[in-house]
Amino acid sequence: MRRSRRAVGWLTSERGRRVLGWTTAVFLTLSAVLSLVVVPADAEQGVVQRLMYVHVPTAWIAYLAFTVVFAASVAYLRTRRTRWDRLAEASAEIGVVFTALTIVLGAIWGRPTWGVWWTWDPRLTTTAILFLIYLGYLAVRRLPENPMRAYRWAAVIGVLGFLDVPVVHLSVLWWRGLHQPPSVLRVQGPVVAPSMLFALGFAVAAFTLAYLWLLVTRMHLRRVEERARSDLLRAPVARVGKEVPN
Repeated sequence: MRRSRRAVGWLTSERGRRVLGWTTAVFLTLSAVLSLVVVPADAEQGVVQRLMYVHVPTAWIAYLAFTVVFAASVAYLRTRRTRWDRLAEASAEIGVVFTALTIVLGAIWGRPTWGVWWTWDPRLTTTAILFLIYLGYLAVRRLPENPMRAYRWAAVIGVLGFLDVPVVHLSVLWWRGLHQPPSVLRVQGPVVAPSMLFALGFAVAAFTLAYLWLLVTRMHLRRVEERARSDLLRAPVARVGKEVPN
């Protein structure tokens, strides 16, 4: 427990964020070289298939981000500690961005593959619903004047909204649609070529590092915002105290 706390403390420090940022940049660069130069294009889909090395990792980060929101929301409802709300908010913001990227990249990939930018395919529809749920999560945080009430409402949405994540993932198995079934996480084993599978795994690792860097950076900004807000609230009281005659 102490080691994990020390690791988290170092990771959230200025030096830790800097090291993580540079490591992320190196991994993303290597991932781009692997997916664009080293690994050959797909024999059937051609160059457009290279979108897989970005589309799949963005979808993975969306899953990961909303899983963290779920866990942090449960922890906040149980403990009422602000650090859990801070974690949930930061992860939700990242998840919304990566879900939007997943939808956009899927549309770009789908246009030459399916012949349309958008179709009400079960995977696409449930992903769009997921995006709207967490947009609502972020909107609810700004509704009440009482921040603690907003945190509670958001935490409830963070828990209930997570129910759509497994629906999105399993939608290609539950319903027939245009979206292809899983190519990697299959009982029979992956159907992707080993070189492509390696490049995809490396891309997932690189994007996971990017998620961690964005997460700790956003949490740091939240702490700075809270400190600045607290200083602003104390400032008028300090001025009034100075004006009171002895």
